Amino acid sequence: MMETKTDGRNGAISRRVFVGGLAALAGFGVTTFGAGDASAQASAVAQRIADHFSSVKTMAGEFVQFGPRGEQTGGKFYIRRPGRIRFNYEAPSPMRVIADGKSVVIGNMKLKTWDIYPLSKTPLNLLLSERIDLSSRMVRDVRVEPDLITIVLGDRSIFGDSTITMMFDPKSYNLRQWTITDAQKKDTSVMIFNVRTGIALDDKVFRIPYDEVRNKRRGG
Repeated sequence: MMETKTDGRNGAISRRVFVGGLAALAGFGVTTFGAGDASAQASAVAQRIADHFSSVKTMAGEFVQFGPRGEQTGGKFYIRRPGRIRFNYEAPSPMRVIADGKSVVIGNMKLKTWDIYPLSKTPLNLLLSERIDLSSRMVRDVRVEPDLITIVLGDRSIFGDSTITMMFDPKSYNLRQWTITDAQKKDTSVMIFNVRTGIALDDKVFRIPYDEVRNKRRGG
């Protein structure tokens, strides 16, 4: 698989990425197809992009994250489909985020605390699926611009009003950014760059220290 790179200098991911949902960024000068329109054109565009993205089984690179209060952090990320992701935040942030295919944990290395959630109950599960499901129930919106294609996914039966918005390059179909909007309409966005694909990632990259999580997680 060829190595790819994406441009980006800002973006965001926070705890809301895993316990909330994603929502679309406001667009301008776009062609928009709502899920209720039953647009064959929108479905075809979205499915081509989703199939390409699903074919990328591993990714690694750098990210920049903006949280709902404007806070900015960055670091390195690793993805292995299905269901695995890791975010290593750069200093001074003490945060780590790991998904191992079943659970997502958010750890504060300074405070030695952990939060744990079922991956299947978070919008992140849509990003990490073996194959992205673009049934009408899941697709909330498709927006086509000359320099960006945006797909908004959600499932009210699982995530309520939370959604995940993925933004792709219209020529390469490479993922540029995703945004999660929670039920309170607060956004957390992650922009990725210097991305490599098709690389070997060991299981230990996505290993959750469950003993420590059980002993140290908040409220535990």
